[in-house]
Amino acid sequence: MASSPWVVVATGVLVMVVLLIVALASYRSRGPAFEARPADPLPTYSLPESGVTNPARVAANLPEPVVPGLTPRRTDTPPAEVPVVVVPGGPSGGDELPTPSAGGVVPPPVDPGGEQPRPTTPVPPPPPAAPPSSPVTGRFSVRDSWNNEAFIGEVLLYNRDRVSRPWTVRLVPPSGSRLVTSWVEGAPQGTPRMSGGVFTYTSGVNVGPGASVPLRFHFENTGGSIRPSRCTVDGVPCSGL
Repeated sequence: MASSPWVVVATGVLVMVVLLIVALASYRSRGPAFEARPADPLPTYSLPESGVTNPARVAANLPEPVVPGLTPRRTDTPPAEVPVVVVPGGPSGGDELPTPSAGGVVPPPVDPGGEQPRPTTPVPPPPPAAPPSSPVTGRFSVRDSWNNEAFIGEVLLYNRDRVSRPWTVRLVPPSGSRLVTSWVEGAPQGTPRMSGGVFTYTSGVNVGPGASVPLRFHFENTGGSIRPSRCTVDGVPCSGL
C-alpha cells in the first residue's frame, strides 16, 4: 500500500461518498412530520378591565416555577395594618365604663382635649295645686272674757253649698292656754282634741245647705291675750281675727 497511495485515497473518497448518500437518504425519508417544531406559545388570558389579551402582561403575571430548595415568591398583596387608636384615660385605653354615681346616674364621658360638660341644674317639681276652697266658712268672735286671763270664743260656721257639708275647725290659742271645754250650740256634738298647742274640732253632723252652726270654746291662763293667733275651717282662714 505504500507503493500505491492512490488506492488508499480512492478508498477514502469512496467511503465518504457512501456515507453522504446514506445521510441524504435518511434526511429525505423523515419528511415534514419530523421537522423541528417551534416552542409552544405561552397561554393567554383576557384581562377584565380592557377585554384585550396582552401576552406579555399575562406572562408576567403567571407564577414563576418553583425551584427545589427555594421558597416561592409571594405574589399577593399583604393585608394593610389597621392603626390602633389609643384613647387616653387609663391603662385599658379608655375602654373602661364610667362608674355610676350614688344616685344611679352615669356621668357623660370627659373629653380631655375639649370643653368640660357643664352640670345641668335639676328642674324643681311644680308646686302642688292649691286645694279647692271649702264652701263652709267661719267667723271668729269673743263671747266673754275675764281680765284677759280667760275667754269664751266662738266660730260661727256657715255652709254656702246646696248640699250638707262636714267641717273641721283648727285654732291656735295664746301660748300657755288651757282648754276648759268646747261645744256646738243647738247641734250634735263632735270630737275635740288639743295637741301641740293646736285645738282641733271635727263635726259630729254635717251643716245643712245655707245653714249656720256656732262652735264655742273656753280657754283660761291665756297670759293676757284673748285672741287666737290662727283659726281655719277646712283650711280656709276664719274672718274676724
